[in-house]
Amino acid sequence: MENPVRKSILMWLCLSPLVILILFPFAVMISTAVKPRVEVLMYPPSWFPSEIRLQNFVDMWQATRLGPAVLNSLIVSIAATVLCLLVAIPAAYAAARMEFTGRKLFRQFLLVTQMLSPIVLVLGIFRLMAKMGFVDQLPALVLAYVAFNLAFSVWMLQAYFQTIPRELEEAATLDGASAIQRLWRIFLPLAIPAIGITAVFIFIYCWNEFVLAMTLLRTPEKSTLTLQTFSLVGGRYQVEWDHVMAATLVASVPVAVIFALLQRSLVSGLTVGAVK
Repeated sequence: MENPVRKSILMWLCLSPLVILILFPFAVMISTAVKPRVEVLMYPPSWFPSEIRLQNFVDMWQATRLGPAVLNSLIVSIAATVLCLLVAIPAAYAAARMEFTGRKLFRQFLLVTQMLSPIVLVLGIFRLMAKMGFVDQLPALVLAYVAFNLAFSVWMLQAYFQTIPRELEEAATLDGASAIQRLWRIFLPLAIPAIGITAVFIFIYCWNEFVLAMTLLRTPEKSTLTLQTFSLVGGRYQVEWDHVMAATLVASVPVAVIFALLQRSLVSGLTVGAVK
């Protein structure tokens, strides 16, 4: 049998170029975020700052109005996550347990919609929101995010619902429980792990999304975190890269923490329901 230590070392040697390639942008971001401004564009570049300047984050927060943008992103991400789950849960239950005409076609439709990018549909979404008078309104962003995450959420949840034993549902039916009661009292308590993982995926998508936010929002007061961070680079004669990287780091930390804490659950969530 091959030595496990040797096998592990060999694996890391093979993966090290990929790890370095992935982590390099984050190392540059962190280094630039804590550098004194005079060292940011210094040539030859210094990879390590002469001093750790945490004051950059305070200056950035005051100069860039990042606080309202963080609040807008939280509101939009939480609202879109909750609304998407409210629609996806009963739809997933119907797809998993109820027999109706076009059920297979509906499930295939869920997969096809995952091939569509927001960039392809952005013009149609903008015209629709303009007709509804929702341009430059946060509810427009919430509705757009729900639309793009709904199919994925239904697919994830219906796959998990199919793993729940039918005997539990049949017993509840014999006791006179309606479909809504079966969903509320049986499926939801058992599906809390799958619902939680789906909610995390939706939240991360909404928190990081940029294209729809740039298309639907206009005024700085309505900007989300990604849009406000982008504004630090565009439309200026001089880019303050220490502020840009500090803002990017602030935007990345919440998602990185969530992923680090739930990485095993997130990976298993991608294959939920694959094996009964």
